[in-house]
Parts: sequence; structure tokens; C-alpha cells
Amino acid sequence: MEQEFKTVAKFSDPLSAEITAGMLRENGIPAQIFGQASSYPSINAAINAIEVKVNAEDFEDAMKLLEQS
Repeated sequence: MEQEFKTVAKFSDPLSAEITAGMLRENGIPAQIFGQASSYPSINAAINAIEVKVNAEDFEDAMKLLEQS
């Protein structure tokens, strides 16, 4: 069975995505980072190309955790 992922946050910079994914992982929620940043920051800001995703069954817990932080 294929795993379903849901996006919990979108970022234009990789550092923010890493911090968010790390915080989720530290709280027991496996998180993955999808997407690649462009080397042009203005493009990244416009497209929010980097997404932090979690397993569908962890989505609610992840959103609650992000709202608290």
C-alpha cells in the first residue's frame, strides 16, 4: 500500500523547512521535505517551492503542533 502524504507547511527557504521538519520529528511525527529551492531568492518567495509533508494519519497532530509553536 502506498503511503499518502499531506502538506503541513510551505516555505521559500530550505532552512525554515528543515527547522519545521526537525521540530515535528522531535515530537514523534515523521516529516519529509519535498521540493527544491531556486538559487534566485525572489523566485522562491513567489512560489513557496519547498513543502513539509507528513503521513496522512499524522496530519491532525502535526497541524496542532505547528499551531502551538
